[in-house]
Amino acid sequence: MLSLRRYAVYLGLAACFLLGTLNYFREPLISRAPFKQQRPLQQPQVEDGEPTTISTDLSDPKFRWDQVPVRYPVKKLAALPTQAPKRLPKVQHDFKPETEQQSSTRKTRLNAVKESFTRCWNSYRKLAWLKDELAPLSGGFRDGFGGWAANLVDNLDNLWIMGMREEFEEAVQAVEKIDLTQCTLEQINVFETTIRHLGGLLSAYDLSGDERLLVKAKEVGSMLIVAFDTPNRMPITRWLWRQALEGPQVADDTVLVAEIGSLSMEFTRLSMLTGDPKWYDAVERIVKILDKQQGKTLLPGMFPVTVNAKTADFTHDTMFTLSAMSDSLYEYIPKMHALLGGVDPRYEKLYKGSTATAIEYNLWRPMTPDNADILISGEVRSHGKFVPPTLDPQGQHLVCFAGGMFALGGKLFNTPAHVEIGKKLVDGCIWTYKNMPLGIMPEVFRMVPCDSRLECAWNETAWKAGVRAEQHTLTEDDTEDVDAIIATQRLQKGFTNLQDRRYILRPEAIESVFLLYRMTGAQYLQEAAWELFTAITNATETPLANAALSDVSFSPEQMRAEERMVQMDSMESFWMAETLKYFYLVFSEPEVVSLDEWVFNTEAHPFRRRVPE
Repeated sequence: MLSLRRYAVYLGLAACFLLGTLNYFREPLISRAPFKQQRPLQQPQVEDGEPTTISTDLSDPKFRWDQVPVRYPVKKLAALPTQAPKRLPKVQHDFKPETEQQSSTRKTRLNAVKESFTRCWNSYRKLAWLKDELAPLSGGFRDGFGGWAANLVDNLDNLWIMGMREEFEEAVQAVEKIDLTQCTLEQINVFETTIRHLGGLLSAYDLSGDERLLVKAKEVGSMLIVAFDTPNRMPITRWLWRQALEGPQVADDTVLVAEIGSLSMEFTRLSMLTGDPKWYDAVERIVKILDKQQGKTLLPGMFPVTVNAKTADFTHDTMFTLSAMSDSLYEYIPKMHALLGGVDPRYEKLYKGSTATAIEYNLWRPMTPDNADILISGEVRSHGKFVPPTLDPQGQHLVCFAGGMFALGGKLFNTPAHVEIGKKLVDGCIWTYKNMPLGIMPEVFRMVPCDSRLECAWNETAWKAGVRAEQHTLTEDDTEDVDAIIATQRLQKGFTNLQDRRYILRPEAIESVFLLYRMTGAQYLQEAAWELFTAITNATETPLANAALSDVSFSPEQMRAEERMVQMDSMESFWMAETLKYFYLVFSEPEVVSLDEWVFNTEAHPFRRRVPE
């Protein structure tokens, strides 16, 4: 999936790519390495000051991340926009009063979602308190995000939104105890820490106004900004943070574009709330590069999967996608426009340029037995200026976010055609859920792309030819019956390959269902949401919480007959923080976290938008 220009580079970066892919599909490795005491730092000469010596004894109670000296200081910090926010187009649908029956049904479903969340929270509180994740089968825990209580911080806003005030107060008191001088990891993912920890704290503060949360958010932000202390002020996204206290840092020459390009909402919101521009300045430098280099990539308008942070060159890779490793870069473009109140014209330019390219090259209509008018977003390989790019007709659960992104952009930038595109993308994800045996979408799959987005009749012969083409181990002389392949691989009609059969409790489908429902009021989306919730909870529920699934291609009957176990001992924090939040909000009253007042980060944390008074 990761695009590389030269074969030699490909070999050298294969391991790096695998690590990036696994992390982006969010299954962190577990490390329990203690954060050891370090020797005093001897600082090098820097242009604007003399070297100094500081203590890096992290066991010293006086150590503070905001007092770590800056090796490469910024001479003049970029200031937050001061213009009054614009009156942007209305995003949320004007809902009519519901009938008594509609209200009763909605509230019943809302309570079911809350019961599921409460059950998971109580198990976490009892068995994995202040750990990153609860293991939902064994009752153990995982600390794959630094040991900084990821599940707790990720769900502060949920506790507030769901009215669980006593649990919220207990959680806030626990947050104050999180020690950022201790870590279970040698290397932390700056992106994941930003969206989960910083995003979770800022959102909970925006909702509750509890100052303790802003204090901790500043502490997290003060730690994360040290990763930007490089010669060109580009961040180190996979950060060996002990080394940051031992000597100079240099940004990496191969970085996932989503990880470097998806820090803007959280850093900007922290500057907005504190009045300190240093966090906004840090991400503003990245936005400048995106703005300047957007038309210079090998697929102008979009950015490649990997970029060079060391040289600040975001143009040379050949793979382009809205999917994993690029996704939230594009998601944050219209959301930053909303967060800042529409005062920075670069975000409209970036949105229109990237989506025009994606619509032309990445979006495709799959051939389905019911001739469904749906879209899926795939991956595109550029071959240079004189050869047309090629589409890989792959679908991913993760890219289901794109339906909500297009619909939001269509609303904010007054482009109704994008709302319609968003609808077809959302419908594509719903279709994929409904056409799997468990009613649950797999991580990665392939289908036969239609020649036209306007008309596409089902052709069983073409489908079977597509299935056979996916069997890369077969030769032309092999006579294996395609029907046998379909049966053995449990392929439903329309699917040619299930490259990753897992479901890891992902939120992207219900995320876009929720957003599109709030924007259009279309009732079928609430019904689809309930079908998704029912299917997911039926398959994933454990005695303690909910578990990821290793294979969603089995029917319930097959699993019973074969006594097959597909539940895995894994429940990432986004199950509660994102998936259950969006299920809860789709059945809430529309004014609860209105899209005209709030905008969500990629971990489903709502930030308060700048809007005219």
